[in-house]
Amino acid sequence: MAIDADTLTLKDPVKYNGKQTELSLLPDGGLRWRAACGSERCLMIENEVLGFAAEGSQLTVRAYVEKGGGFFCGAGRRHRERKDFIFEMSSEESRRIWSGKLKEYIDALGRPKRLFVVVNPFGGRKSALKIFHNDVHPLLVAADVQFTLQETQYQLHAKSLAHSLDLSKYDGIVCVSGDGVLVEVVNGFLQREDWAAAIKMPLGVIPAGTGNGMAKSLLDSANDCCSPANAVMTVIRGHRRSLDVATVLQQGKRFFSVLMLSWGLIADIDIESERYRWMGSSRLDFYCIVRILWLRKYQGHIFFVPAPGYEAFGEPLNQSGEACNTLDMWQQNQEANANVQQSGYQGLLSRFEKSEWRTIEGPFISVWLHNVPWGSEDTRAAPEAKFSDGFLDLIVMQNCPKSSLLGLMTKLKDGSHVKSPFVKYLKVKALQLEPGNRTGEKSKGGIIDSDGEVLARGEGTYKCGQGDLMAYGPPIQMTVDKGLATLFSPRS
Repeated sequence: MAIDADTLTLKDPVKYNGKQTELSLLPDGGLRWRAACGSERCLMIENEVLGFAAEGSQLTVRAYVEKGGGFFCGAGRRHRERKDFIFEMSSEESRRIWSGKLKEYIDALGRPKRLFVVVNPFGGRKSALKIFHNDVHPLLVAADVQFTLQETQYQLHAKSLAHSLDLSKYDGIVCVSGDGVLVEVVNGFLQREDWAAAIKMPLGVIPAGTGNGMAKSLLDSANDCCSPANAVMTVIRGHRRSLDVATVLQQGKRFFSVLMLSWGLIADIDIESERYRWMGSSRLDFYCIVRILWLRKYQGHIFFVPAPGYEAFGEPLNQSGEACNTLDMWQQNQEANANVQQSGYQGLLSRFEKSEWRTIEGPFISVWLHNVPWGSEDTRAAPEAKFSDGFLDLIVMQNCPKSSLLGLMTKLKDGSHVKSPFVKYLKVKALQLEPGNRTGEKSKGGIIDSDGEVLARGEGTYKCGQGDLMAYGPPIQMTVDKGLATLFSPRS
């Protein structure tokens, strides 16, 4: 064994697959040796090594590596696989030194050691438990990560867990589900008395639901395919990124959103198609066609404060009472939330000048706000959305022929729908939505959906009258807190 004092490289003669070779630990964290075929092999500890095991003079490096043979999972993204690399060291003393060096390097990476794992066994195809046992558990064990497993038992159980959990016992919370459990955890955090500390707890997302928009957005940012194993590796590596959190307000009632809010066509498809759950994921495609053939439009207004560079969208508020009424309603809503006696984070109290506000008047086919690029694994709703820019991406459709609309919906897969002349796509700092009823059916309202949670339903809608969090009709407002939450994230 030798240690190069100038480069801090550890070298040792070893046997790999029965052949003599030299194993080196490089300054950049690479493990390098020559395979039996003579080709050089290198494992990067930070990105590929899960952990290691040592027994006698044998050192086993547990890794998650790119699979050979040219296998791809789409768009040039390669498959990866679990693999062990077994080295026969020159002596037990050599193995001891190597084990110490590897442990020292891995510990310095700041990886999580203790996780609280929440599994939703009811979501999506009800496969979350299977995904945990097949994909999540083996990688956590290989990485020597300790965890506590908790299955959700009822709606909002994850919110309750996050609200009362002793966070000092864990380095992160992992959600094995669709996007719903993540949203519940964020809302639970922000309703704690110690919300400021709780919301900084890193959150991991393992795709095991119907939509999986957050997991897709995270993994796609690093050009990785959206798979449970890739998502687990994201958690194990321990890299973090900030995430904007939007506060949705109405007359003192609030909801914290991390993914999206929709009203009109998208919300109708998402929520009303639940009656066709027996069709599986194809229910969304089927009901999309139904809703386009029998297209609805909704009266209403949206008022917004554009992000820099988007001031040309919409119209300025007129000089009559419109501007004053909008600002009055905005401020009353903000103050109503601040005055409600409730623990936890109150949301950003935002004040804007009259000159900053602009408006788009209905009727609308769809109004859609997004915090991250992907709404689901096959819906790139907001291709320019960023995780932590302090803005929401607003997608508006008003007048569009049915034939063009059907084509637009197919373009959601790659985000090219935003280039259509029938789509307004912009970024906003804040938004006030005043939803109205359907054109031609004035007694019937619409649905407002945020992160898969129905916030409000108008008269004549699917399952109306169920006592949703907010009412349909009064203004609903959204503000954005830049980088409030924290996610485990791949390095982009």
